[in-house]
Amino acid sequence: MNKKDCSFSIVMTVYDQARQLEVYLPAFLAANYEPGYEVIVVDESSTDDTDDVLKLLKQSYPQLYTTFLPKPNPNVTRRKLALSIGIKAAKNEWVIMTDIENTPDSSDWLSSLAEVTDSTTEAVAGYFTKKGLRLETFEDVSQAEALAVKAERSKRKPGSGKTMKYANGCYDFIAVRRSKAYDLLKYFEHDVGALRLLRLRMSILASHSFS
Repeated sequence: MNKKDCSFSIVMTVYDQARQLEVYLPAFLAANYEPGYEVIVVDESSTDDTDDVLKLLKQSYPQLYTTFLPKPNPNVTRRKLALSIGIKAAKNEWVIMTDIENTPDSSDWLSSLAEVTDSTTEAVAGYFTKKGLRLETFEDVSQAEALAVKAERSKRKPGSGKTMKYANGCYDFIAVRRSKAYDLLKYFEHDVGALRLLRLRMSILASHSFS
């Protein structure tokens, strides 16, 4: 497959975020990408009118698919389980994991992403910065561990801090080959010790300061 024709499944999870879906989801659904894509929203059993909002949006956007998180398993975090459900539902070669408020700043962002998805790439971190979309590629999913561990994801604030987000490794989305998606997901709830975390953060800052 030509890398420019690669297919994407955008996966996000929501909980009681009906208003955010109304405001931000259309930006994901309006991507200008000729090969096509799908957006999968996993509802974590919301108690607001999230379901009604998604049903309404599905009437206008055939590329929107929804599923839900059943009763939570006490041994698995809701976030990780919800993403696992979204990945399982994905039909395309690449899975993009993101948050509803990390809205694309251009309708051509998927085309830009496709340009770097060659046969040697397993994962790509994306940053919507003041200077536009910035992409960081990884030949192996394990190289993205520093960005994906629980402590690093917890410090991110969606939609804010565009100036320093790349330097700090605060990505807006992370794309991964579907065959490697669960390998990446295992890092999401991986707790690391203080010393290990410091080393990971220093490696991110060092590598991003000179790129």
